[in-house]
Amino acid sequence: MLDGLKRLFSRGPAAAAPAADLAAWAAGRQYTYRPVRDGSGFIVDGRLGALPWRLEWGPSQRGYIKTSELRLRAELGLASALQVALIDRPLAESMERAMFDEYVEGVQTRIDDQTPPEMRWLVMYAKLDAASMKPLRDHFVALGNSQEWLRQWLEGPLTEALRAAPLIAGNPLVMVVARGRLSLRTAVEAPEAADLQQWVRLFESAMREARRVTSAAGDAASTQPSLWSSSALSPDQADGPVRP
Repeated sequence: MLDGLKRLFSRGPAAAAPAADLAAWAAGRQYTYRPVRDGSGFIVDGRLGALPWRLEWGPSQRGYIKTSELRLRAELGLASALQVALIDRPLAESMERAMFDEYVEGVQTRIDDQTPPEMRWLVMYAKLDAASMKPLRDHFVALGNSQEWLRQWLEGPLTEALRAAPLIAGNPLVMVVARGRLSLRTAVEAPEAADLQQWVRLFESAMREARRVTSAAGDAASTQPSLWSSSALSPDQADGPVRP
């Protein structure tokens, strides 16, 4: 990658997880917990009603997350063309500076296909205005190809869940809807059961609100969530189809 993106995407070492405590937490909530084969992280599978979700913790798969990464993903059967993102404001501003440095001052004519979609979208899509963001406006940037869908998604319960999330200053948080799937990424150096439960609570709120908005709009896809693969995902598989 170019120098500005390298500076943004520098990585740090991962931390070990307290496996016994997390396994007990998962079992107590009827989730399925398992370590990945190389011992670098773990996977938790759960459900919100009939909808499966997956939580993964391990080495970062996004360069802007400099410690270990927590990922949550779910196939929601949303319209495949829908592309929206919620990005914490400091990260969005860092991404915009990197994009400007490399592709404006550097006179680049093409955005590298290795650039994460959430970064490309910052220059492709309009941002939700401050009035629509309401209490989130000082902390997050929201953007996408459907402003009305995005505005409705962030209303009510999801805003309250974001305000209750275990956010730490300087830790990135990104939620993306793309290809019918919802995903969340954040930096978690040493996962604890109480924090994981709060992240699951936030993600499930985002799932519910995404289904609510799409159902109300009448444009939900007819596809059903696919079955999860039984094996751990490698970094190059993580952005492919998720199979709970």
